[in-house]
Amino acid sequence: KYTKFSICYYWINSLGQKTSIYNRSENIRIPSGAENETATLSYDHRIVLIENTSSTGTYYCEVKWNDMQKVGKGVFVLARGTGYIGTSSEWEILVTLTVLLAVLSITATALLLWKRKVLCPRRNQLNILRQKVETQLPSASPPPPPPPPVYD
Repeated sequence: KYTKFSICYYWINSLGQKTSIYNRSENIRIPSGAENETATLSYDHRIVLIENTSSTGTYYCEVKWNDMQKVGKGVFVLARGTGYIGTSSEWEILVTLTVLLAVLSITATALLLWKRKVLCPRRNQLNILRQKVETQLPSASPPPPPPPPVYD
């Protein structure tokens, strides 16, 4: 009863339209002594050429006997015209450059702060000396402007 069956491969596109791909009929001979036993047979079908991106959809296999039929779970295939495009090295260059600039910026800021910390005691000594001179000798000219900040 189950030795004669047909196999049908088809696909359903995104609009729900069913398209038949391949059909074949089988008539399996049962070896003597193997009657009334369950058997599993594998049948492979490969889709060699997908014409265009409209071949995207879910592909199914269906087996039909005289009184029943079984349908597989289906395999979804996404067909794209361009294929796989790997990541370019532009992002790697951008990330490397950004990290390098960040490190240089942090280093420059640390050096400027360290230089200001070293110069501060000298500046305070100059201010103290200037105040002593101003209190001893009155001057007609205005005091000189303070030195520019370190960042200038």
